[in-house]
Amino acid sequence: MLSLIKRLLIGRPLKSAELGEQKLIKAKALAILSSDALSSVAYGPEQILLVLITVGAVAFWYSIPIAVGVLVLLLALILSYRQIIFAYPHGGGAYVVSKENLGLYPGLISGGSLLVDYILTVAVSVSAGTDAITSAFPSLHEHTVMIAVIFVLLITVLNLRGITESASILAYPVYLFVLALFILIGVGLYNVAAGNVPADLHAPLGTPVAGISLFLLLKAFASGSSALTGVEAISNAIPNFKHPAPNNAAKTLLAMGGLLALLFSGIVFLAYDYGITPRVEVTVVSQIAEHTFGRNFMYYFIQGTTALILILAANTGYSAFPLLAVNLAKDKFIPRMFTIRGDRLGYSNGIIILGILSIILIIAFEGQTEHLIPLYAVGVFIPFTLSQTGMIVKWIRQKPKGWIPKLIINSIGALISLIVTLMFFLTKFAQIWSVLVFLPLIIFVFHRIKKHYESVGDQLSITTCEPIIPIEGNVIILPVAGITHVVESSIHYAQSLAAKQIIAVYVPFEREDAVLFEEKWSNWKPDVRLVTLHSPYRSVIQPLLKFVDTVQRKASESNYQVTVIIPQFIPKKGWHNILHNQTSLMIRTRLLYRKNVIVTTVPYHLKK
Repeated sequence: MLSLIKRLLIGRPLKSAELGEQKLIKAKALAILSSDALSSVAYGPEQILLVLITVGAVAFWYSIPIAVGVLVLLLALILSYRQIIFAYPHGGGAYVVSKENLGLYPGLISGGSLLVDYILTVAVSVSAGTDAITSAFPSLHEHTVMIAVIFVLLITVLNLRGITESASILAYPVYLFVLALFILIGVGLYNVAAGNVPADLHAPLGTPVAGISLFLLLKAFASGSSALTGVEAISNAIPNFKHPAPNNAAKTLLAMGGLLALLFSGIVFLAYDYGITPRVEVTVVSQIAEHTFGRNFMYYFIQGTTALILILAANTGYSAFPLLAVNLAKDKFIPRMFTIRGDRLGYSNGIIILGILSIILIIAFEGQTEHLIPLYAVGVFIPFTLSQTGMIVKWIRQKPKGWIPKLIINSIGALISLIVTLMFFLTKFAQIWSVLVFLPLIIFVFHRIKKHYESVGDQLSITTCEPIIPIEGNVIILPVAGITHVVESSIHYAQSLAAKQIIAVYVPFEREDAVLFEEKWSNWKPDVRLVTLHSPYRSVIQPLLKFVDTVQRKASESNYQVTVIIPQFIPKKGWHNILHNQTSLMIRTRLLYRKNVIVTTVPYHLKK
C-alpha cells in the first residue's frame, strides 16, 4: 500500500543511465533557479519603505537613490558570480570558493549560512506567497500557517518527482509573474507619463526631510538589498545544467540579473509615484496593482501570479540545498545520506529534510514574513562577503590574464556586501542575533561529524585496527518463551552451527512456571541445556542481559564467541505486529551494544 502511494506521488524509479535527461535547459533553469531572486521584488521595495516610513512619507523619495545603490550591488554580484561559475564549474558556490581561498572555517561559515539560508528561502517565500493570497482574500488571514505548511508539502512532493519535472511545471507561473509585472509596470509608467497620476501623491525628489540620517539611509539600503537574495543559487547548481554547463549557467545568471533589475526598478518607481505607504494587511505590489487597474481581472491576475512565484520561489532552495549538502557530505561535515540519489535521481534526503525544517520554521514564526526576512538576508550576505573576498585572494595569488578588472569587480562586491552585512547587525540585531548562536553551533556540529567519520575510518582500516583474536569455538544462548515451532526452528539453526554449547534460557515470573516448563523441556529437548532465570520484578530483559554478560566473561577466557540467537515469528500482515509485544526487538536492540556478543535473529514466517 505504501509503495503504491509512493509511486502515485513520486512516479516510477529512474535508472542511473537516465541522469543526463534530468539536466536543465536555460529556460527551465531560469524559472526554478531565479524564482527566489525574481520573487524578492515583491517584498524588497517594501522593506525600503518600511524603514523610511519611520521618518515620514515625505522621505519616500529616498527610495529612488537607494534603489540605484541596490542595482549597483546587483551588478557587482552578477559579474562576481559569473566569474565564480567559470572559476568553479563543478558548483559549490560560496562554500567551495571560501574553503579553497580563505580556509576551512570561512568555508564552513559560508556552507552553514547557506544551509540555513535555503531553509529560510522556503519559509520566507511560502510565507510571502501566503501573505499575497491573504491580501486578496482577507478572510483567509487566520489560516496563514496552515496554508503555508500545505504549500511546503506540495513543493516537497513536486521536487521528489525530479528536477526536470518540477522545472516543467514551475516555469509557467514564473514567466506569468514576469509578464504580469511587466504589464503592471508598463501600464503604470504610461499612467505617470500621461499625467493620470496626481503629482501631489509624493514628495518631489530632493525635498528636505527632517530627521533623516546616513545611518537610516544605510539601514534602508540594507533592507532593500534583501531583494538580491537568491543571486548565488545558480553558481551552486551548475551540475544541474545541460552541457556546456558553465556557459549555460552564466547566460542564465545574466538573464536573471537583467530581469531582476527591470522589475525591481519598476516597482520602486511606481511605489514612489503612487505615494504607496506600506501596510500590514496589504502588500506594496497589491496596492500598486489596485491603483493601476482597480479590483478587476488584472489585479487578481497580478496577485495570483505574485502569490504563485513567491510560493514557488521556495524551489530555489530545493534546487540548491541538496547540492550544497552533497558538497558538505563529501567533505564529511554532514551525514553521508545527503549524497544518495533517490528513485527519481534527485538527492531526496536533502529535499525531505529541507521540507521538514522549513515547516518547523514557519510554525515557530507563525508565518510572519517580516520576522524572517532580516535573518534570511543576513544569512545570504555573509556568504556573499566571504565568496567575493575569496575571489579577491584567488586573483591576487594566481594573477591570471586580465585579473585586474576581475579583482576590481570582486572588491566592489565584497565591500558593499560587507557594508550591508554590518548594517543588518547594527540595525536589526534584535532580529538576527541568533546568527551569532547558530553559526558557531553549526560549525561545532560539522566538526563533531567530521571527527566521527575520521574515527570510524581509522577503526575500520585494516592497517590501523586492533588485531582480531582467533575464535576457538562458539557458545550459543537461545532465549525461549515457550515450546513452539519458532523455537524449534531456532534450535535446528543453532545445531547446524556446530557450536561448543547451546544454552536455552527461560525467564519465568513465578516459581511454579519454572518447574512446569523445565519438566516439559526435558521431555521435548533433553539434549539441549535449559537455564531458568526467575524474575520477581517481571523483567525479561534485565536477567537475560546479566546472564549473557556472565557467559561472555567466562567464554572470553577461552577465546569462545558468544552468539545470542533470537527466535521471532513474522506475521503475514504488517499491522498484525501491533497485536504482539516486541520483546525480541527490545532484546536485540539492547544486545547490539554489548561488546563481543553476536546477535542473530531466526525469523519464522506465519502463513495466515
